[in-house]
Amino acid sequence: MALAGEQQGDMHARDFPLQQRPERHARVIAWLVRRLLQSAGVVLLMTVIVFVGIHAIGDPVAILVGQEADQVERARIIAELGLDQPLWRQYLAFLSSALHGDLGTSFVYNTPAIKLILMRLPATFELAVGALLLAIVFGVPIGLLAGLKPDSAFSRVAMTGSILGFSLPTFWVGLMFIMCFSVILGWLPAGGRGQTETFLGLQWSFFSWDGLRHLFLPALNLALFKISLVIRLTSASVREVAPLDYVKFARAKGLSPVRIVGVHILRNILIPLVTVLGLEFGNTLAGAVVTETIFSWPGAGKLILDSINTLDRPVIVAYLIVIVCLFITLNLIVDILYRVLDPRVRLGANA
Repeated sequence: MALAGEQQGDMHARDFPLQQRPERHARVIAWLVRRLLQSAGVVLLMTVIVFVGIHAIGDPVAILVGQEADQVERARIIAELGLDQPLWRQYLAFLSSALHGDLGTSFVYNTPAIKLILMRLPATFELAVGALLLAIVFGVPIGLLAGLKPDSAFSRVAMTGSILGFSLPTFWVGLMFIMCFSVILGWLPAGGRGQTETFLGLQWSFFSWDGLRHLFLPALNLALFKISLVIRLTSASVREVAPLDYVKFARAKGLSPVRIVGVHILRNILIPLVTVLGLEFGNTLAGAVVTETIFSWPGAGKLILDSINTLDRPVIVAYLIVIVCLFITLNLIVDILYRVLDPRVRLGANA
């Protein structure tokens, strides 16, 4: 009887998770819907702020037609661009068009703004990906070694170097890279994107040797801050995780140092790393303007800088909408990965 009772209890224990699955799935769907609604609200609020802000600054007509145009010509261009309408009506017209995928036409290029951005975005995207890969390739191993041996000379050098990476201005480092590796040594090109290859209908530098040579310097310049951040974050996480009981128990079982570091330490420090790197990827996409300008990299950052100089309002608004949507998407991906990597988050969500 006791054995039968234990078996029946085990069956109930096995069935309990199955009974909870529909409720868990419903909670996940509700969480996703709530996040999507929040994201839509953020995008809408951002469009209002940006639209009002850029329409309060400067006069694009003065830049487009110059000072020599007469009043008739100015009035004609203002009417063509729809700038003679009240601001609220301009915004509602923009919002109506945006819901149909039309974010306006560039004043300067006379081309749909979203098309211009999507043409330039792959260059910025591969620059950000290159910088993120360099941050992982250099930052994680250096941070691991510095965290495992915090009192060593290597750790002190790594921490000092990370301070330099935080402190040095991006534009100055970029100019020094050009002077050293392009002008003096002649190893790498000073600017441009180089030869590109077509993939999925877009041009990419990743798939040609010449493109990779042109990509390396701007990606490294953009990655310096990220490398320093990853080094410090990894080192601090390792120093926090290494003294914990489960790591000591793994050492007591006689596991190899490689397995202890790779399975028990690295796996647990991935949670803060994934969170920070996911958010930093969005910051890299949005903050590549200086690097693209220094290295003449034809990305979206250089496009938005030129658009600001010419007050090309549709391109500015469209660019900011795209960047905000990318940030929101990256945040959602980071949240999902966080739940996958940390079981405590899943358990808390299902409680």
